[in-house]
Amino acid sequence: MTQRLMVHGGSPLEGEVRVSGAKNLVPKAMVAALLGQGISHLTNIPDIRDIHVVSGLLQLHGVTVHQDNSGLILDASHVKNANVEDIVGHAGSSRIPILFSGPLLHRLGHAFIPGLGGCDIGGRPTDFHFEVLRQFGATIENHPQGTYLVAPQRLRGTKIELPYPSVGATEQVLLTAVLAEGVTELRNAAIEPEIVDLICVLQKMGAIITRDADRTILITGVDELNGYNHRALPDRLEAASWACAALATKGDIYVRGARQLEMMTFLNTFRKVGGAFEVDDEGIRFWHPGGELKAIALETDVHPGFQTDWQQPLVVALTQATGLSVVHETVYESRLGFTGALNQMGAHIQLYSECLTGSPCRFERQNHTHSAVVSGPSKLTGGELHVPDLRGGFAYLIAALAAKGTSTLHGIDLINRGYENFMEKLRDLGADAEMITS
Repeated sequence: MTQRLMVHGGSPLEGEVRVSGAKNLVPKAMVAALLGQGISHLTNIPDIRDIHVVSGLLQLHGVTVHQDNSGLILDASHVKNANVEDIVGHAGSSRIPILFSGPLLHRLGHAFIPGLGGCDIGGRPTDFHFEVLRQFGATIENHPQGTYLVAPQRLRGTKIELPYPSVGATEQVLLTAVLAEGVTELRNAAIEPEIVDLICVLQKMGAIITRDADRTILITGVDELNGYNHRALPDRLEAASWACAALATKGDIYVRGARQLEMMTFLNTFRKVGGAFEVDDEGIRFWHPGGELKAIALETDVHPGFQTDWQQPLVVALTQATGLSVVHETVYESRLGFTGALNQMGAHIQLYSECLTGSPCRFERQNHTHSAVVSGPSKLTGGELHVPDLRGGFAYLIAALAAKGTSTLHGIDLINRGYENFMEKLRDLGADAEMITS
């Protein structure tokens, strides 16, 4: 059975939605529970695919996972070996399983990591993850089904400098270093809010972690960790997606649970484009105030820069801005591939391999089309859309909602990876959309 989404666009989205817990924190906090000898309680859980993948893998390794009205209860008191075939079957299309490496090496002395999936938005190599684990003292063998890791002795702290402040690599180091012997020094670390929240989880478990101002993190290994009680921070990426939907459809959306602190860079850009917002203690209201939207120059970057996950939904709004907007994607080299379908709907977007804004980035002279010029405003019309990845899929959804006529979105499962109950939220905002199963 396949599902497709029929969207009848052209009307503003108006109403209220509640932002879910952060997709980029909750699965990692669940993995962290493997490190503790006791029970962990994690609240503000989104109902998305990655949560189910991680739950299944934890249960294969002997972790009891129970969901109640408040969240997840994870008991890692009796971690055990898992069958390789079962691990491969539960891995799905998620990239989270690689983060099981350090915790399983600490708890069992060995680990098996299946081949990884995830969105096709550019290179996200796993080699560096395994090289980091070698530096901690792990032995690694590659096999057709995946990678076997063994820790002949207790893992040891080390000095690591990341060539790029990768979120995944930073998480790998944190989850491995907290129980390693001695001190680990991590330079050029990612400092996204979800990383900071993961550090808070680990500290609650008994870890000793110090953050310096220059992207350096020091982790002093301890002999044992306990469970934790933690409420996940809200998903700033989902909140920004709804904000872009309000802007593109000339709507008005109150995003309950959205927080200003983690979204300051986005809010500045939203205002520059011509959007309006209002912050209160419960969330943020986003709306199109009328008049023309303004073209801007935009460059994505690691936090505290403009997040790459904000780029695709905002590009749809930029198709409605007057003038030429320039977008330079510096995080994932293939993330602008989604724009071809927007052009078929009536947008005017040209891609370039040059670095069109700011200083040259790491993709310079590599023939990646990682810059775009968006000419607007454009009249979008409905079309057949095949979802390419998570954020690109939500961008297509926004385009379909803003367009005149009917659009059909195929591959909706990819949107479910990061947006909890998005169909229910669309209905709450007055969208004319229906899911067709065949």
